[in-house]
Amino acid sequence: MTAVEIREATKSFGTHKVLDGVGLSIPAGQVAALIGPSGAGKSTLLRTINHLDRLDLGYVKLFGELVGVREHRGRLHELSDRAIRAQRSRIGFVFQNFNLFPHLTILENVIEAPLAHRRHPPAEIRQKGLALLERVGIAEKAHAYPRQLSGGQQQRAAIARALALEPELILFDEPTSALDPELVGEVLTVIRDLAGTGTTLIIVTHEIAFAREVADLVFFLDEGRLVEHGPARQVIDRPEHPRTREFLAKVL
Repeated sequence: MTAVEIREATKSFGTHKVLDGVGLSIPAGQVAALIGPSGAGKSTLLRTINHLDRLDLGYVKLFGELVGVREHRGRLHELSDRAIRAQRSRIGFVFQNFNLFPHLTILENVIEAPLAHRRHPPAEIRQKGLALLERVGIAEKAHAYPRQLSGGQQQRAAIARALALEPELILFDEPTSALDPELVGEVLTVIRDLAGTGTTLIIVTHEIAFAREVADLVFFLDEGRLVEHGPARQVIDRPEHPRTREFLAKVL
């Protein structure tokens, strides 16, 4: 089954075209890495998958269902805010800068969305939240506030929050870019563990060695276009396109 299908994704901000007809497919259960230079369109493409950024042209499908829009008489129409929120509940998103609520404890941050959706009793949600914090290695920080945690601990809390709704897909937008170098490893370890669970992951990253290790597929973007894609080790170790080779020669 295809988890994510993107066709002719085109997006401009003003006169600047950020995405230029990008198309890709990611099978369910696979780990995909989006790599490329800054400004290539990677984060924008990621944000279109859960409709945080709306495409000008093209579409995104999640497990065969259009995301953010519906088709009527050959045209795409925006869904209601409620319908979009329901779709987003199937997708976990881990941001660069954690985006934790500063006035809530770490546990409260993790369980805030499940409580709002009311899928389970509050006591059960709380226990699952504690279990998730244990899973990412910060159970002892459950009642601390974000400002009391290191950057690596905050990002691990953000990953636990993304897992709280048991999503079918998790998106990571440069999850280590805001971290001090010595804290990168602890976050990558959590993502590495997730990669072995069968959950579909899409990771925007500049950590090329990590992408080679954990990703099944790598997609190289440049200037809003998909230049090259394929199995991770093939693209990273034996790139075919000159632009891919040029980029990797500078970062490896």
